[in-house]
Amino acid sequence: MTDYKDKLGGLADKLKKETPKTPIQEVQPIRQNTGVKEEEAQLNVWIPKALLKRVKTYGVEFDASLKDISIEALKFFLDAKQKKST
Repeated sequence: MTDYKDKLGGLADKLKKETPKTPIQEVQPIRQNTGVKEEEAQLNVWIPKALLKRVKTYGVEFDASLKDISIEALKFFLDAKQKKST
């Protein structure tokens, strides 16, 4: 028991004398897109649950966000409408 107390006391002295070694964290900047970012606006819409489920499933399968899918779908729709009218 006295051996344990001696080791414990020695540990306290050791901790007081030695400064703790703190790891140095390396900070790396986030990769920036080189392309010009367009100004954005918020759009809220109500859609059928079945359609939302299909869009989410597509996003999981093709690793695409709902935002990206929505933008592509709207561009495709508007381009198709514009071609029909000309």
